[in-house]
Amino acid sequence: MQRTLGVGLVGYKFMGKAHSNALRKISMFFDPDVSIMLKAICGRDEQGVKQAAQKFGWESYETSFEKLVKRDDIDIIDITAPSNAHKDLAIAAAESGKHVFCEKPLALNLADAREMLAAVKKAGVKHQIGFNYRFAPAVQLAKQLIDSGKIGQIYHFRGLYLQDWIIDPDFPLVWRLDKSVAGSGSHGDLGAHLIDLARFLVGDFSRVIGMSKTFIKRRPLVEQMTGLSGKAKSDAPMGEVTVDDATLFLTEFECGALGSFEATRFANGHKNGMSFEINGSKGSLKFEFERMNELWYYSADDSEGLRGFRLIQATEPVHPYAGAWWPVGHVIGYEHTFVHELFEFVQSIAKGRPATPDFEDGVKCNQVLEAVERSVEEGAWIRVSDL
Repeated sequence: MQRTLGVGLVGYKFMGKAHSNALRKISMFFDPDVSIMLKAICGRDEQGVKQAAQKFGWESYETSFEKLVKRDDIDIIDITAPSNAHKDLAIAAAESGKHVFCEKPLALNLADAREMLAAVKKAGVKHQIGFNYRFAPAVQLAKQLIDSGKIGQIYHFRGLYLQDWIIDPDFPLVWRLDKSVAGSGSHGDLGAHLIDLARFLVGDFSRVIGMSKTFIKRRPLVEQMTGLSGKAKSDAPMGEVTVDDATLFLTEFECGALGSFEATRFANGHKNGMSFEINGSKGSLKFEFERMNELWYYSADDSEGLRGFRLIQATEPVHPYAGAWWPVGHVIGYEHTFVHELFEFVQSIAKGRPATPDFEDGVKCNQVLEAVERSVEEGAWIRVSDL
């Protein structure tokens, strides 16, 4: 008889919906070595979490996380709550012997991230962080091309993450603009994805230098927030924005490659414009998440006169994860990256293998985030290993 894994999910809004959807789809499109049961969803607002449980297909709901982690029918705690809750939730889950999946960034700061890593290691539980962009088939293809030497020695990584959803100065002061809850703004929310992709594809960071800016320093206090939208009364009092609106930084990787990173929520016309380009001695790669089924590949080994970027549609079954979905050319979307990462997590538990990316990757991302923040404060290069 197949083993059953019971899941307890913390959070029921934007990420809670994404994870609920993914958990329900794993067994429909993949063949995990375990059965996945959606046992309970947890949130502080009883009315809201009860509605989410019914809508998203959970067996029950809890308003107490302490009660959730003690339930015998739950094996996995999936954390999609805001960043300031990650540390306490993950450590409590680990101490209760639960496997832990946590959304990024891992913690508000590097010290907390290291405590979380120590806790899951001590408990001997599986742990994974939610860097879902790794799990787009085209990104996995990029990894394969790099690892097989197709683009040779890497010289450059160029990453952009551009959004515009808070560019209106009357947009309210949602929790993502509060440092005590979010940790940082565009840097930790958007830049963390770029940092992880760069580590995944190129390698670890050696040193960084950065700059950041908060363009709108005061905003009306939020009355209600859903997803990335918020509402404020017309006469709402103003509050201080305590995070960055944009952060840019340069890096030198340990392999000797150079990198540039830009994360902003003030790029008018860009809704979720995450992209990267990698240049090597034998070729180049380009990827844009808003065209996530496509990877651009240039090979210097092509015949003279025929060289140029070729567009690869990463929807054929030979591409990682693509074969589980639709016929060739029938594209997948944002939500499928969550299916892929959570499938890999439950498989790591079923097969007793390490999960990836894990809390160690989360710590290393927090280390780079913090190094950039220190560089902004000091106006100098910061060696990442010094933190």
